[in-house]
Amino acid sequence: MEVTKQDIHWLDESHPNYERWKRAREIAVQRGEFVKSVIRKVITPEGLNILDLGSGEGGTSIAFAEDNSVVSFDLSKVRLLRQQNGTGNFNKVFGNAKLLPFKNNTFDLIILQDVIEHIDKREEIVIELNRILKNSGVIYLSTPNKLSLINIISDPHWGLPIVSLLKRESIKKYYLKKFRPQDYDRSDIAVLLSFNQIKKMFEDKFELRLFTKHSVTELFNGNKGIVWSDFHLRLISFVRKIKLHKLILAIANDKQGFINKFLTPTYYFILIKKSEGDI
Repeated sequence: MEVTKQDIHWLDESHPNYERWKRAREIAVQRGEFVKSVIRKVITPEGLNILDLGSGEGGTSIAFAEDNSVVSFDLSKVRLLRQQNGTGNFNKVFGNAKLLPFKNNTFDLIILQDVIEHIDKREEIVIELNRILKNSGVIYLSTPNKLSLINIISDPHWGLPIVSLLKRESIKKYYLKKFRPQDYDRSDIAVLLSFNQIKKMFEDKFELRLFTKHSVTELFNGNKGIVWSDFHLRLISFVRKIKLHKLILAIANDKQGFINKFLTPTYYFILIKKSEGDI
């Protein structure tokens, strides 16, 4: 297997994002346990056929593998090779999300953890997800909020202002070319989604449930599997210092209102597949 510099940019210690990516690797299993805590709100995460799509460091796959049958699926062979072998039924599969090599109605649960923002032609992905998901199956979806004031100030992927609002070509032209030339040719540059974009993408085939209240509660209870960027870590520390976290806990909710559309930095959704009669 030929490995290019782009394949291992996240292991380059000279890269400006190296420490952020390193932290994400170090808390990979903790992130998986947080995912499990959200899923447990809807279904029991045991005895399931699970697809971890865009599994990265494999922490989430490992967190689920002991009690479930898990497919760890990723576009990067390097990442798959680096993943630890989880206990239980844990299989690694290399492939592209645009054409998933699985039969219809295969999975009870599909995990999309901070992945969908990196994929283009998302409508095609939704069709594929619906095809391979069992009837009444669920999707866990986490993704940064395009319109969050927090992300507009500091984009979660680059730590730069305004980037969260831009399309891929504009990000490359106006930001990467000047500030991150080493990333200019990457094919996985994140383009963030708004609440309404996510709703429009999934609502025909899925019931959407949001879990902002749970994630905020977990965050301020000390769960370390949620945040790893410099800006967000400093912001949380500042909020605690001035005791603003009590107000944030009080106003956090799971409604389709102002808070979640324009303040919540990351969405945590459970998408429940509708039956044919409901579509």
